[in-house]
Amino acid sequence: MSLGAMAFYKTNLEMSSFLEKLIQRFEKEGRPNLQKSISLIWICYDSLNPRSGSGFGATWLPNKIIYPASVVKLVYACAIEAWIQKDLLVASVELRRAQADMIRDSSNDATSYIVDLLTGTTSGPSLTGLRWEAWKKQRNLVNDWLKSLHLSELEFLNCSQKTWTDGPFGRDKDFYGEKNQHRNAMTVLATAKILEGVMTNQLLSNKANKRLKDLLSRPLDLIQRKSDPENQIDGFLGEGLPHGSQIWSKAGLMSEVRHDAAWFITPNSEPMLLVAFCEGNLLAKDNFLLPALADQLSKWRLTK
Repeated sequence: MSLGAMAFYKTNLEMSSFLEKLIQRFEKEGRPNLQKSISLIWICYDSLNPRSGSGFGATWLPNKIIYPASVVKLVYACAIEAWIQKDLLVASVELRRAQADMIRDSSNDATSYIVDLLTGTTSGPSLTGLRWEAWKKQRNLVNDWLKSLHLSELEFLNCSQKTWTDGPFGRDKDFYGEKNQHRNAMTVLATAKILEGVMTNQLLSNKANKRLKDLLSRPLDLIQRKSDPENQIDGFLGEGLPHGSQIWSKAGLMSEVRHDAAWFITPNSEPMLLVAFCEGNLLAKDNFLLPALADQLSKWRLTK
């Protein structure tokens, strides 16, 4: 299925004003330069089963290109389903295990395996000449797929690198470039477009979208969260949602960024889509900003 070329969402001036004032307030509360360090897209829907383009919302620096950390795993999970639909991959038990570990637990080892399968490449020592050129072409296959969707929101994405615990070595390090200029890059607008496509069943087949939704669904129960210190809820958007909410999300965290992309439904309200990328060492350590954003934006929705 196709996401289509229709407008992604309708701008809501009241939401835009509220969002701007909220970011300014959070900046004054001890987050210097927050207005330059956060990118955000916030979309509300009037139906429990919305279609792409039916939402209304507001953004803040939505086209800023940012290192996505583990949010890129959402793209790789979607690519797996696209490859299976095209008979380029077999939906083996091992592939499904890796896909689940990549999304639910944000496993970098699983992601490395999946990137190898998607692109027909492997990590290893540096390459030269024609072998190096062929390897780079193969490693860009996910980017080629994104371009084939013909969506303007995905124009400047780079989703070609593995994710790392310590960092890349060998040919992967070479592929990053001397100044890391070729590391993964996404925008909140692109991330929202992809997540909305999954949640509205308009990116892939219905079965594939359902599998992805099952992986992205996260428990908000406190007992379950305590048993998993890396639950992608605490310190992220899900922590700020009221009791009884449902959430589907993928977070990203490293020393320089704290991100989250979430689709959620609060009690007595229709779905909302919220993607927030935060840059800088201070915001990466800030466990309170993303929950506070979700809290305030979901409360605004309940008053309308």
